[in-house]
Amino acid sequence: MRLSRVVFGLLAAALLTACARRPTKLEIYDVVINHVTIVDVRTGQLTPNQVVAIAKGKIVSVQLADKDSYAARQYVNGNGRYLIPGLWDMHVHFRGGDSLAAANKKSLTLFLAHGVTTVRDAGGDLTPSIFQWRRDMDAGRLAGPRIFTSGPKIDGPGAYWPGSQEVETKAQISKALDSLQRLKVDYVKIYDSKISGAAYLETIRQAQRRGLKTTGHMPYSVKLSDAVKRGLDATEHLYYVFKACSGKEDSLTSLVRNSLGTSKPMGLFATLPAVYDTYSPAAASRIFALMAKRHTAAVPTLYIGKTLTELPENDHARDTLLAYIDPRIQATYQRRLTSARVQPLASQNFSKKLEAKFMSMIPTMQAAGVTLLAGSDSGPFNSFVYPGASLQEEVILLVKAGLTPLQALQAATLNGARFMGVAEQTVAVAPGKDADLVLLTANPLEDIANIKKIDAVISRGKAYPAAALANMMRAIRNK
Repeated sequence: MRLSRVVFGLLAAALLTACARRPTKLEIYDVVINHVTIVDVRTGQLTPNQVVAIAKGKIVSVQLADKDSYAARQYVNGNGRYLIPGLWDMHVHFRGGDSLAAANKKSLTLFLAHGVTTVRDAGGDLTPSIFQWRRDMDAGRLAGPRIFTSGPKIDGPGAYWPGSQEVETKAQISKALDSLQRLKVDYVKIYDSKISGAAYLETIRQAQRRGLKTTGHMPYSVKLSDAVKRGLDATEHLYYVFKACSGKEDSLTSLVRNSLGTSKPMGLFATLPAVYDTYSPAAASRIFALMAKRHTAAVPTLYIGKTLTELPENDHARDTLLAYIDPRIQATYQRRLTSARVQPLASQNFSKKLEAKFMSMIPTMQAAGVTLLAGSDSGPFNSFVYPGASLQEEVILLVKAGLTPLQALQAATLNGARFMGVAEQTVAVAPGKDADLVLLTANPLEDIANIKKIDAVISRGKAYPAAALANMMRAIRNK
């Protein structure tokens, strides 16, 4: 009698368990997030009490919670939480040569722990390592964000950054682009340390003919409008947009051109005070309209500007994230730090004025229809701009500059996907989309700083709850 009661009890318990998690289909999902509020980054609409089912790296079902039961390998509680697409950092650097490859690799964890599931590498000298990381992540052997990369930068003879492809003639430009296409890079990054104006514009022209996207810095001997008309897809930082906002752009450009080859050539930083003094709302309106018409995006990188401007007065020695930055990368911070400490007070004050001016341009560019891409410029040599956390700060600064939380979220999600041509497969919580998501404990549309309140990150269809992210961070902490 006692045995029959035990058997009956076990059968009843098994039946109850089966009913509680009875799958509607034969498939067992990889991840199920239940009772969550979905944030639509296209419209700003909130859809509460949803269940999101994920399998093989894709979202396969989104519907009202409690409608059906699901079997899953990982269950994530979404009750009281908000689900957004993973964040995109559209300007990072992996660089420093082979001796820093392992140190750079640690940043993959930092990105993921801060909700950044996709990054765009803006040129460096670690291209083989990046491609190996991508293979390892695709195979599930390594956790980290998806990476788009430009590979080596294109610059002029005697380029500042190691690994750059140095070009001067049309033939050299063609050869450099051949090399990048063999590498199968995702776009072309042009740098301005030594490249001539003619070579800069010719690189854009040839790349466009090959169907390659181009972005970059720009020599001040070139007008942004000329680059835009030739097909420049994005301009990195705001220095180059700023020059185009000068009412004296033509004369300033000529002044820079005429100084080249002399004992005192003028460049960006020597020209900036004159650009600041001649800023023209009418000129700004013209260049913003042209950028919007020709679909040339801008990557403001406000946070690195703020960080470097404040270096003379901020002591970063107690930054908590320093513990996760490899000492060899920390050593690369010294150059900018040393320079900041000897910067004249007048230069410091001008830098602050300039950064404030850049902030004021953001809402005007947004209103004009210019595509804004959120980028941090994190990486070796960029002092105290920490991977992952700096992208969060960039988004917060975009709101402080005048964007709505939704617009800032779009700059850090939807706009990046559109720029890289993958919006149809990602950046939405909908069936068929890549399962790269961030679960927040508070609504980011009410307060953009809530993007820091991460409860879980889903990358390539695998869920990393807060505890798992903390363990991953501990694993890369400096010993």
